[in-house]
Amino acid sequence: MADADQRSTIRPGRNFEDTFRLDAAAAGEVLIALGERLRDDDEVTILGDDWELPFAFGEPVQLEVEYEGVDDPELEIEIELPGRTDERSLEIR
Repeated sequence: MADADQRSTIRPGRNFEDTFRLDAAAAGEVLIALGERLRDDDEVTILGDDWELPFAFGEPVQLEVEYEGVDDPELEIEIELPGRTDERSLEIR
């Protein structure tokens, strides 16, 4: 894994995608860590070998479950985190 000084930081204004193939135990550990951050904080930083992606998320979080049971069964679980905005709501006096 790269040193923190050697990682590229993925910033707003850029699209980014990476795919990982993990065994179920490793994927479970990633999901547990992500779940704990979602529960305990409002920011998450995801680290790859040579990149990092800091993300301040808002509400509501969207969770999608898709099951394809024909031929080779497949279960897909997708989570979408909206970006947190620093905009303040209207104030009524």
